[in-house]
Formats: sequence, C-alpha cells, structure tokens
Amino acid sequence: MRRRVPKKHLILPDPRFGSTLVTSFVNNLMLDGKKSVAFDIFYKAMDRVQERTGEDGLEMFKKALENVTPGVEVRSRRVGGATFQIPQPIRDARRQSLAMKWMIGYARKRNEKTMADRLAFEIIAATKEEGATFKKKEDTHRMAEANKAFSHFRF
Repeated sequence: MRRRVPKKHLILPDPRFGSTLVTSFVNNLMLDGKKSVAFDIFYKAMDRVQERTGEDGLEMFKKALENVTPGVEVRSRRVGGATFQIPQPIRDARRQSLAMKWMIGYARKRNEKTMADRLAFEIIAATKEEGATFKKKEDTHRMAEANKAFSHFRF
C-alpha cells in the first residue's frame, strides 16, 4: 500500500494562451520529448479550427474537451472466481487525462494529411458531439449503465 500521496507536478501555462490546460494537452501530444514540435502542432490546429468555424479556437478546444470527458468508467473486480465489470465515478484529474488521451489517440488514427489537420478536425467533431472520441465516451457510459447491477461490489 502507498505510504503517502505523490506530489502534484507544477504545470506552467503555455506562451500563447496562458492556459495550463493547453500545456498539459501538449505534454500528452508530445513524442520523444519534442515539446516545441507539439506546441507547433497544437497552435496550427487551433488556427485551422478558427479559420474553419470562425469561432475562437481555444473556446472550441475547451468545449470539445468538456464534451468528451467521461463521468464513469468500469473497473474489473474478481468476486468468487468470476470477474465483474463494476461502474465507478472517475476523479477529476483522471477524467481530464482520459479525455485528452482519447482525443489525441483518435486524432492520430484519422486520415488527414498533417497531425495539425487531424487534431483540428477531431476537435471540431467533438465540439459538435460526434466523431470517434465522443463515441468512445458514449460507449464507456453505456458499458457503465449496462453493468449498474454490479455496483454493490464497489470497493
């Protein structure tokens, strides 16, 4: 069992928007420690979102992230030799982290030419409550709803 709670890392705000949310998204987007490349991809995606929709890119990003943030998830638990999927609420930091990771993962699987385009189109789709990331959230909620009968096994 853990002796103490790990320290929270201080995340500095990004240079363009002054948002720590953007920095943590870019940290998840980053590959092989190339943070400046990740920032470049994110800022280009925000510009594409803005020119496509005519709305503020950062506001669209925040709305998209809010739309794909899950509320509950299922966790496996062995009870008497059987494994049950038990629905549990998610703490805030994990909710945000899952939403970011899902959005980045599904953006990488898209077919547009550059990563900035892929990310921009995924953000636009998530804002409209459609696309692969939103479907993942809906599937997670549906799974939790289907297994609500096992919630008394919660630990």
